[in-house]
Amino acid sequence: MPKHVLLIEDEPNIIEAISFILSRDGWTVNTHSNGTTAVDTVHARRPDVLILDVMLPGKSGYDILRELREHPETEGLPVLMLTARGQTKDREMAERAGVNAFMAKPFSNSEMLEMVRSLSTP
Repeated sequence: MPKHVLLIEDEPNIIEAISFILSRDGWTVNTHSNGTTAVDTVHARRPDVLILDVMLPGKSGYDILRELREHPETEGLPVLMLTARGQTKDREMAERAGVNAFMAKPFSNSEMLEMVRSLSTP
């Protein structure tokens, strides 16, 4: 069964890098870059794993994650949150919102691949 990841990120270089890394590993990668419509996109795409940036136009990744955790269809969706700010308070906010994993930018390709693989394993 194909593995499907949805990447919600607004930086083109990061979108390109993550899409390349995961596609090469056999993942189907869809991308979205607008925080305002992100929740609807998650529900429409139904990914196996969600990679979610913290700072997005329209709505923060924290708010998106909280909304996803309130819906029965997405409450258990594995979510990896990305942020350019990897401070303790950012991690704590992500954990309170219900994140499964947290990664600071910049990240290594192997680190990204390992994290997504671990989130997709039941």
